[in-house]
Amino acid sequence: MPDRPEAPQDHPESHSDHALPPGPGRLRADPLQAVLFDFHGTLAQVEDPVAWVVQAARACGVDLERPRATVLADRLVTAGRAGGPPPYRVPPQLAEVYADRDLYEHAHRAAYTGLAATVDCGIEGLAEALYERLLDPVGWVAYTDTVPTLKTLRAAGFPVAVVSNIGFDIRPICERLGFADLVDAFVLSYEIGYCKPDPAIFQRACGLLRADPELTLMVGDTPADAGAVRAGCRALIIPAAPPGAAGGAAAVLDLAGI
Repeated sequence: MPDRPEAPQDHPESHSDHALPPGPGRLRADPLQAVLFDFHGTLAQVEDPVAWVVQAARACGVDLERPRATVLADRLVTAGRAGGPPPYRVPPQLAEVYADRDLYEHAHRAAYTGLAATVDCGIEGLAEALYERLLDPVGWVAYTDTVPTLKTLRAAGFPVAVVSNIGFDIRPICERLGFADLVDAFVLSYEIGYCKPDPAIFQRACGLLRADPELTLMVGDTPADAGAVRAGCRALIIPAAPPGAAGGAAAVLDLAGI
């Protein structure tokens, strides 16, 4: 196992809707050979926080009225929700597992159930139920342009990889959302031991696609995704959209000349 990388940033500090220039000696007009996509915030989004809380509470045998669910959702998102903004504060007892959350399955679960448990919800077992809802493909929504974009890339002969900082297997989610078979490779941080923005994770993806990094575009929504330029790739950073909207992935088609 390689040395532990710095914990990835979960939220964008800045955004650009333009591809960053490729490495020395390459012009932006050079044809693309392959495309790498981030998962959360780029191809798909977690469900609305209130729906997340309502469904998790129901799994615990409690039917929440919307006003109470809304208050709990706000408190739980502030405490730290996987797929949400970073926690307002990470308690000292969770610092290690939170730092390792995208490298090990057990750390990911311990981090997010631990953060949820800091909120007094008055519902026994809710922290675990909230995490199980995260793993449930039903708790995710594909952006409206995800499948059409991936289908167009596939038809045009562009290989595609999903490159994600994540502590669990997202393949079943992609399967339910209708695009697993449009992805040629999944490069997940907890499976390979590297997190974005480490160049190694992007290099692994390019290797699996047999693509030249300088002719490969990484599409994501955070500065960690822009780390692909250190591996020689190009990068397109698009702000994350809410569930059910268009995520902006279709912008790749223009850059690919489709």
